[in-house]
Amino acid sequence: MFWIANLLVAVVAAPHIYFLILEMFLWTKPLGLKTFRNSIEKATDSAVLAANQGLYNGFLAAGLIWGLLHASPGFAFQIKTFFLLCVIVAGVYGAATVSRRILYVQAAPAALALILLWLA
Repeated sequence: MFWIANLLVAVVAAPHIYFLILEMFLWTKPLGLKTFRNSIEKATDSAVLAANQGLYNGFLAAGLIWGLLHASPGFAFQIKTFFLLCVIVAGVYGAATVSRRILYVQAAPAALALILLWLA
């Protein structure tokens, strides 16, 4: 169960790395425009905000990866718990303010990973 929980933590971290890349580097490029359904004008006007948001997604991924790599199992558990809770809160907020889809893409996998982590 421990390995499954850690695998799911890694699965939760991976999209946040992708979001970082999309929001920080590809926001005004064709992939970023298509992914977020933005016009070039809207994307250009919001590029700094998107980069900031991408940075925060990177912090979430970094925290989860830190938890996966930390040598102390007890502290690693605390790190993963904290960052999974952060992802869940961000996902719930995003679902309430942007798109309900965020609840299923971001918050639900993090909640499942948290449950498995606690059961392991």
